[in-house]
Amino acid sequence: MVTNKLLKYTKLIAFCVILGAVTSCTDSFMDDNTNKHQATEEMMTWDNLKTGAFFAQLQRNVVMFGDGVNLSSDYQVGQGLSSDLYSGYIAPTGTWYSGVHNGSYSFISGWIAQMFEKPFKYAMPAWESITQLAGEQALPEIAALATVVKVAAMHRVTDTYGPIPYTQFGSGNLQADYDSQEEVYKKFFEELDKAIDELTAYVNGNPGVTILEKYDYVYEGDASKWVKFANTLRLRLAMRIVYANSTLAQQEAEKSINNPIGLISAIGEKASLKHSSNLIYYHPLWEIKDFNSGEARMGASMDAYMNGYADPRRPVYFKAAADGGYHGVRLGITTSTWSDYVGTKISNLNMNQSTTEIVWMTAAESYFLRAEGALRGWSMGGDAKSFYEKGISVSFEENGAGSATTYIASSATPTAFVDAAKGANGMPAPSSVSIAWSDAAGFETNLERIITQKWIAMYPDGPEGWAEFRRTGYPKLFPVVTNNSNGTIDTNIQVRRIPYPQSEYDKNAAGVQTGISKIGGSDNGGTKLWWDKK
Repeated sequence: MVTNKLLKYTKLIAFCVILGAVTSCTDSFMDDNTNKHQATEEMMTWDNLKTGAFFAQLQRNVVMFGDGVNLSSDYQVGQGLSSDLYSGYIAPTGTWYSGVHNGSYSFISGWIAQMFEKPFKYAMPAWESITQLAGEQALPEIAALATVVKVAAMHRVTDTYGPIPYTQFGSGNLQADYDSQEEVYKKFFEELDKAIDELTAYVNGNPGVTILEKYDYVYEGDASKWVKFANTLRLRLAMRIVYANSTLAQQEAEKSINNPIGLISAIGEKASLKHSSNLIYYHPLWEIKDFNSGEARMGASMDAYMNGYADPRRPVYFKAAADGGYHGVRLGITTSTWSDYVGTKISNLNMNQSTTEIVWMTAAESYFLRAEGALRGWSMGGDAKSFYEKGISVSFEENGAGSATTYIASSATPTAFVDAAKGANGMPAPSSVSIAWSDAAGFETNLERIITQKWIAMYPDGPEGWAEFRRTGYPKLFPVVTNNSNGTIDTNIQVRRIPYPQSEYDKNAAGVQTGISKIGGSDNGGTKLWWDKK
């Protein structure tokens, strides 16, 4: 069983050990008359052990992985067997329940709970503790940094389920009411606006000074890079709501563009958990791909797009099958015989034990976001075509795939899907969209180009890939072979959200009912989220 996998490798020292070592944290406070954006000499000597320990915990819970507290199997059931599948990136080839599970829209109760429970158990309490400690020590920049990471973690939760108990967290109310997703997103923007302003002022007042360098797995304390990530995150969330509130979307997007520090623009600025002596970990998909000869393989949609485009990133993302080609699997296959799918006929995931990082945001995504904004007529500082082509080039650079010049000019289109394992469940090409930009094409065609290339570039970030498909309808993905939702999910429209876990009905019955009342439909996988308006 996937939920009984044991962690096989030495992991990061657990948070409680780190916190137990805290003995030298200062009790000093800044004078009321000190410029809060100017670091004093005394401040530079502080170890910030308390806030640092909680910040480390917070970063480790944006994406679950085996860290000594969470297990890689938590990722597998919380993301690998939900959003990673629904994004079209991968398909399950594990033998669980003969395929009658999340992959065929028959939700497994224990699987769908992890994405909800773990962030509220570890990420939100860590943020709350940092905020309290930073207030006591008069370190608003640390609180701002923590808030950015909290939003990065929690937008994945609301984008999975919809309404969540967000604004009342920490109020002491154990039966917390849920906020509507619109309320949650407006709070995200409020928090990001404040945090970005705080960090921008701090960077301008303290050139070259780092924040929590010893505990920062992403940017090693580089505050200017954190501002760039925060701006790009705000742009991502602004684009997410464009069909629900276009005015607010443009307003928040242009705030990020107009920030003097800017957005992520180079591969060295991508947000990812760096491998180091302070953080020894393995990407959960690296561990998952070797369980039982592989419990997840290349998805059929990735097969159709990347083979049709002859994409040079194929060997970076996947391992070639025995015939030298790259072959995927349809989602929703139900069978008692998986041998052909877990053998050498289907492409396994290509993950490196020591170098594959967990990525929160690529530099390529930043350019594709700007490309879409420019296509919509927003002030992005450039034109859609230039940002689109830059996004492709940067993705090639991020993946070591060589020059993108020929690819960018290609008129190739996606190909039909052929099941290389059994010859069944084939499908015609999902789309006819080509790579090369055309100013003469209509808005929707060029939007499909942008999102399709963005989707390829963001692999294997399932939550983003699935969210973009739901938001825009692109890229066009193959539907499930077998739909076991009992009519609650339309096969062609595909799954739109994950139902609330049983644990919420058991522990917060009144609260979850407030959430259901704000969904706009029933608590099932067919109900659309607030921003899913197209």
